[in-house]
Amino acid sequence: MADTTTTTPKATVACPFCDTLNRVDLSRIGQHPKCGKCGKPILLDRPIAISDATFDRVTTDTTVPVVVDFYADWCGPCKIMAPLLDDLAHRRAGELLVVKLDTDKNPITGQRFGIRGIPTLIAFRKGQEVGRRVGAVPPTELEAFLKSI
Repeated sequence: MADTTTTTPKATVACPFCDTLNRVDLSRIGQHPKCGKCGKPILLDRPIAISDATFDRVTTDTTVPVVVDFYADWCGPCKIMAPLLDDLAHRRAGELLVVKLDTDKNPITGQRFGIRGIPTLIAFRKGQEVGRRVGAVPPTELEAFLKSI
């Protein structure tokens, strides 16, 4: 029997301005979604910041794969990965959700997933980890990782 509950791709994301969680129809990205509370834009063509508080809702309630970048502002390899992830989010907007979690500001989630080195990319489907990559990777390895999820 086919799963008909996920016919429309959706994502749950926090507004970058007021932190309100919003459910966004990814098939309508071109209509520039706005926060239901403050009305400011929710830009899904770039990595979106998440926190310990929003992690579970975002990774569980989003119907497309979620790629989480566990990073820190001081990390050199994380800075190398940032433009690759920006490009990925832009190219694959609506197909997958790229989010970032600052491990210094959000230690609980990092500990929960055993993050020992950064950057660490973890891919989730329906809240379950389906892939992991540790360290900075070249674009070809990033694409190979994405194909494996």
